[in-house]
Amino acid sequence: MPPEPAGDSASLHWRALEGLYASAPVNALFESRLEIVGEGLSRIHFDVTPSCFHAAGAAHGTIYFKMLDDAAFYAANTLVTDRFLLTTSFNLFFSRPINGGRVTAEGRWVSGRRRVLVAEARLIDEEGEEVGRGTGTFQRSRIPLSSLDGYNAGLREALG
Repeated sequence: MPPEPAGDSASLHWRALEGLYASAPVNALFESRLEIVGEGLSRIHFDVTPSCFHAAGAAHGTIYFKMLDDAAFYAANTLVTDRFLLTTSFNLFFSRPINGGRVTAEGRWVSGRRRVLVAEARLIDEEGEEVGRGTGTFQRSRIPLSSLDGYNAGLREALG
């Protein structure tokens, strides 16, 4: 699904969410980029390098969780324009090891719009194979998105 026109309020919210992702200090540790592709849909492009490996030479499980949780979270937060969401639970499944390279996390909102939202995500490696999958529940926090510097920076950038 292509993004909405640049002036559309949904599109502005999506660009602001991308700014929020980029501003998170933890994301400075990883080569990654969030892309909101439509309502309830997100993608995170992630370069898995040896710095992400466990002692046996493949991506540590924390990397799977980070990518899956972030993709599902941002897919869900596309539907919530006033509050930052919080992950309340997350189940993940490892399909195969990631030995490095570009991985794409694809997030998709599943259900819920009021208090609790459910979203899922899957990890796709460079060969197009699914290497992991997860489902999370997210709830609205008391934190207004408008109070977060990264959200506002993304909004300002979108407005030009």
